[in-house]
Amino acid sequence: MSRERAKRATLPPAQENIEKLEKVVKQGNYYGAQQMFKSISARYVSAERCFEALDILHCGACLQLENGQVTCGSELALLFVETLVKGKVSYNEETLDHVRKIYEKFPRPSVPQNLDFADDDADNMQKLTEAIAAAKTRDMVKVSFHFVRGRNLKKFVSTIINFTGKCYPGEDDLAIGRAILMYLSLGNLRDANKLMDEVEKEMQSKHLDFPQSDLMQFVNYLLLTLQRDALPLFNMLRQKCKSSIDRDPLFNELLDEVGKKFYGVQRKNPLQGMFGDIFKIMGGE
Repeated sequence: MSRERAKRATLPPAQENIEKLEKVVKQGNYYGAQQMFKSISARYVSAERCFEALDILHCGACLQLENGQVTCGSELALLFVETLVKGKVSYNEETLDHVRKIYEKFPRPSVPQNLDFADDDADNMQKLTEAIAAAKTRDMVKVSFHFVRGRNLKKFVSTIINFTGKCYPGEDDLAIGRAILMYLSLGNLRDANKLMDEVEKEMQSKHLDFPQSDLMQFVNYLLLTLQRDALPLFNMLRQKCKSSIDRDPLFNELLDEVGKKFYGVQRKNPLQGMFGDIFKIMGGE
């Protein structure tokens, strides 16, 4: 019997290890559990029992995130994606559902929920505004991921404008461009166009300057290009505007998804790039 076969034979079913690790997490030994999740899953990978390794990593990521261990959860989430790729696991709805379940465990930006507006409306409104502004500035990327999957575009517009008034110079166009590319990466050209129009209108009504940058010019050209069957133009835009796109590491990943959604361009690695970056962002890296 070869060494690999021996390993496969000696490892117990993954569920046995999962149950043991769940107990370690419940005891509050998050660091110890983290090392065990990583080492035990690696053994299953070495034994060519990839799906069981994925079960262990998926469970670990969810458990750590449920217990507020975002750094640990992010690390296991990234290992989960890497294992999907190395194991050449099919890119299908079941795979996406597993990734989605991990994503949903990440904490959402918190703002006060129960302010008593009756006592001092102005003071409480100010506190609420400051709390929301702080959350948005700190977690704008995370907030955007939630909004593009929701239905409240008007509130999203308000959030972006609030952020542009408080962010560092040069970050305003990044927030707008990122939001539009996120919509487009989901194949949602309608809301991407609507968001651009509404942000411009709202900023004009508030006498704010809409950012005039190369990135915004690229986004405008992109919105026009995607209305046509124009893959060569899409590729040319990416090449010509590379310096603007490279300002945010996420942009190239989003544009790869846009190419897939609108022109059927297959990503070389459809899982690792997109979901890896999402988990890094959610983990605060």
